[in-house]
This record gives sequence, C-alpha cells and structure tokens, in this order.
Amino acid sequence: MNRLVLAATLVERGAVRYTPAGLPALDMLLRHESEVSEDGLPRKVSLEIKAVAIGAITRPAGAMVLGASAGFAGFLGATRNGRGLVFHITAIDPA
Repeated sequence: MNRLVLAATLVERGAVRYTPAGLPALDMLLRHESEVSEDGLPRKVSLEIKAVAIGAITRPAGAMVLGASAGFAGFLGATRNGRGLVFHITAIDPA
C-alpha cells in the first residue's frame, strides 16, 4: 500500500500548469516538523517534501495561503526525471 498522511505547512506554490492529458497541476513544497518516538526515545523530525496536486484538488490547494497548515493525504511517486520522490496530494484537510 502506498498512502501518506502528513500534517504540514505550505512553503512554496508554483503557477498552475497542465498535464499532457489536459489536467490542471500545481507544484508545491511542504514543510513538516514534529516530535515522534523511535525505539522509546523522542526524536525531532523536520523535513521539506516536493508535492503536486493534479485535477480537482488544485482548487483547494491553489486557494491556500503560503504559511497555512493543513493535513495532506495522498501517495508517493517518482519525480518526472525519475530522481527522487514527489508527494501526490489527493485530499486536503484544513487545520
């Protein structure tokens, strides 16, 4: 199963572009910071992840203000050049 749920802040958002199939797409950069438990010890986690919204989800994604926090759900895929990962957002739950 490939499913990712992440509480994050919108750091960057590109302009709407269109896929070869004609779907709207929006590239974004998300930042996540939290503290988790690993082997019984607290660990601080801080990361930035490239994300993309494709299709109808571009509307709520495009309406978000930079710096806004939300819950994002979706799946991981390869970047267009095949080097690295991108988070494909399929749902947004405003905070």
